[in-house]
Amino acid sequence: MGNMRTDLRRLTHEELTEFRKQAVAQVQSGVRVEDVCAGMGVSRSALFGWLSRYRSGGWDALRADRRGGRKPKLDAAGMRWVYELVTEHDPEQLKFPFALWTCARVAEAIRRELRVRLSRWSVMRMLRQLGLTPQRPLHRAYQQKSAAVAEWKEKTYPQIRREARKAGARIYFLDESSVRSDYHSGTTWAPKGRTPVVKSTGARFAINIIAAATARGKLRFRTFKGTMTAPVFIDFLKRLIRDTDQPVFLIVDGHPVHRSRAVRDFVEGTQGRMRLFSLPGYSPELNPVEQAWSHAKRHNVGTRVVTGPDQLRRLAHSALCKIQKLPRIVMGFFRHPDCAYAII
Repeated sequence: MGNMRTDLRRLTHEELTEFRKQAVAQVQSGVRVEDVCAGMGVSRSALFGWLSRYRSGGWDALRADRRGGRKPKLDAAGMRWVYELVTEHDPEQLKFPFALWTCARVAEAIRRELRVRLSRWSVMRMLRQLGLTPQRPLHRAYQQKSAAVAEWKEKTYPQIRREARKAGARIYFLDESSVRSDYHSGTTWAPKGRTPVVKSTGARFAINIIAAATARGKLRFRTFKGTMTAPVFIDFLKRLIRDTDQPVFLIVDGHPVHRSRAVRDFVEGTQGRMRLFSLPGYSPELNPVEQAWSHAKRHNVGTRVVTGPDQLRRLAHSALCKIQKLPRIVMGFFRHPDCAYAII
């Protein structure tokens, strides 16, 4: 139907009833309200009206030949207000101290703004009826400047890519991370009410890793002991240069070592073989290598029983070697929504 408006007056009672049910069912399945309206050719007010009817009387309330019935606590305008509240606003905009939309927080907003009292369970059912689901949010540093991120994606990085093509250079993204002995991931089956226990060493230690990746699937890494220092970083830069006969354009974060005098002197001494560029501050999600750490921990290291530092180092090395041998996985890191801007 596209953006054409459906003339509901031409439908029989049976057809209109089924039409309403289909629209409500799509919203409940997770299709965005805006997409349902566009796809079925109905207005937002009509759709929220049907959702309000369904909420007060179930599927039977959507019958086109039915009139009257109990007046819902939230009418179409109220349902629309709740949907837009959760999808378009932050709790802090309503002077709430907590940054997440919980059922209790939504109930309080409804009571405060619409003068309607709903229980937490009633709000939970309503949010699900609106096609909303509880999700673990992605956290961003409050210091992050959205304008700087936008400029990086739209101007700075495209300029770096043009310069790299002109110079015949290879673009790497670099990051450092650590894998801890007490990290674990995944689930296991067990009898209901009996949480299983996986025993591992009680000692806490970590292995540090530095890695660089390209959008064409190349990954280079090394493990190291202790903290990141200029000599460790420079040693890795030398390996990158030896690994290719092309100039290397390296994207790094704001780690102090990356901006140290020793590193600057080394880069200047490469006679153009290497150039460093910095990501916007507090924006790790822009670096595809972050996805490599997540993949290695979630699919390998985090599912194993760790017994000592040497074994942890072997696990981390093995996990990254597996990724290194599968360029399609590395290329997939660049297809993440936050990193797709870097695809060549």
